[in-house]
This record gives sequence, C-alpha cells and structure tokens, in this order.
Amino acid sequence: MKEMTFEEAMTELEKTVNELEVEKLTLDESVKKFEKGMELSKHCTELLEKAEKSISILIEQSNGEVSEQPFEISTEE
Repeated sequence: MKEMTFEEAMTELEKTVNELEVEKLTLDESVKKFEKGMELSKHCTELLEKAEKSISILIEQSNGEVSEQPFEISTEE
C-alpha cells in the first residue's frame, strides 16, 4: 500500500465502503472489508499529514516583503 497515491487509496476506500453498504456479505467478508477500509483510511491520513508538513504559507509582512512561514493547524475550537 506504500506505493498507492492518495487518490488511488481514496478511490479504493470509496469502493470498499460501497461494497460494505450495498453487497450482501458474510460476517467474515464484512470484517475483512472493514479491516481493508481501516488500512486505507490510515494510509490516506498518513499521506495527508505528510503533505501538511510540507505546506508553507506565504505571508506578506507590513513592509511589503513576503516571507515563508510553516503551515500550522490550529487544534483549538
């Protein structure tokens, strides 16, 4: 799964969720699909976290210059 892109993983996750919702599966098949979905979800989350770490925001300073600042996610609500 390491080689799977975010888009590929999301497509596969959507397919897996649809199969769980629509198909008549045995309990064993449902559990396997659920486990696959959880792995895909974790992979997507890891890729998003990696992307967030590499994002920078350009901020214009008061003197008109632009500086690069690391992207920070606020966890406050």
